[in-house]
Amino acid sequence: IEDGVVVVDQGRIVAVGRQVPDDAEVIDLNLLEGATPHGVAVLPGLINVHTHLEFSDLATPLGQPGMRFPDWIREVITYRLGKNPDSHPEDGTPHPILRGLQETIETGTLTLGEIAKPDAPWELLFTPTNETCDADCRVTAFLEFLGLANDRHESVVAELQASSLRLQRTAPAWEVGVSPHAPYSTHWRVIESLCQHASDQSLPLAMHLAESPEELELMRSHSGEFHKLLTDLGVWNSEAIPQGATSLDYLKLLAIAPRSLIVPGNYLTTAEIEFIAGCDTQMSVAYCPRTHTYFEHSAYPLLTLLDRGVNVSLGTDSHASNPDLNLFREMQHVLQKHPEVSPEVILQMGTIDGAIALGCEGDLGTLEPGKSADLAVFGLSAQATDAASLLAAKTRCLATIRRGDLLNRE
Repeated sequence: IEDGVVVVDQGRIVAVGRQVPDDAEVIDLNLLEGATPHGVAVLPGLINVHTHLEFSDLATPLGQPGMRFPDWIREVITYRLGKNPDSHPEDGTPHPILRGLQETIETGTLTLGEIAKPDAPWELLFTPTNETCDADCRVTAFLEFLGLANDRHESVVAELQASSLRLQRTAPAWEVGVSPHAPYSTHWRVIESLCQHASDQSLPLAMHLAESPEELELMRSHSGEFHKLLTDLGVWNSEAIPQGATSLDYLKLLAIAPRSLIVPGNYLTTAEIEFIAGCDTQMSVAYCPRTHTYFEHSAYPLLTLLDRGVNVSLGTDSHASNPDLNLFREMQHVLQKHPEVSPEVILQMGTIDGAIALGCEGDLGTLEPGKSADLAVFGLSAQATDAASLLAAKTRCLATIRRGDLLNRE
């Protein structure tokens, strides 16, 4: 809408158009510092469905572009072993999770799906001096569990319940979800237990699946680079992963949750895509475009997913495989890599489709009356009259608006 107006009252959108109410306090976003004569674009607050904020202190991704995924996992393990998760940097900079939250807000994202470690230092993060991470960004914290031991499933639900209570006490604004990590790291019975708990307690669920050829090889034949990695780590258990299993077997487990998110689905087969499509919006896929490119995976099946009616949302993954957490750059990357997909659809993937994936589409994802006034304001370097020109332009976020309040500006 050229010269558009978003009317907000008590944190909610009441009208979208060109009419300014007579008694309204007017905020002209074209006057924001950093705005150009080409004006600004007002979008719904962007929705990043897949992050690992613990890596937000990395200046560059781990490893090298095109490396084999199990080798990158070795890099992640080494990095984590060298970190003290309960300490803050000695130079006084914020904890990586807070840094990641701030980065997402500054680049236009106001809603996150975060893969959260159950033992994260929530008590240190959520203090009176760190209220921004609680108030400024909506987060679904998918508490992540893994383990290949045969008896791991006996304790995992109790651990999840304890971690959920701890998170709810310290970060009541965050929604709790659950994440069995991946087929190569998580016993089949653990995944089964967590999925059943998610179903019983109406919790959203996220899982890494169909991520790499090495993952599929491990499931198929109990061999390959992941088998070597797990053997080297001393955790390989042939009973943990049914030999000959496929991603479809895991999808059938995940389908019992009220909302389940498949991350990233790089190597889903046609049959698996059809299964996801049959679950309607109960099951979504999280495409992480620049991370996909970093590992030089085979072409992402985006058009097939969309043609089958699968809800495809977008994630940045983390600084461990991506230069930043800027979801707008992810949308621009999709435009570059998938010219066959319309820019309008790409814009939806970063907004309303992300809301559907996280189960908040009734409140977020579009600019329409009744929804929360979560907005992202982008300065334009050239005239942008549609989604194509908006994504093609050298745009940057000038401000985010959370429930009608300006959070950050140039």
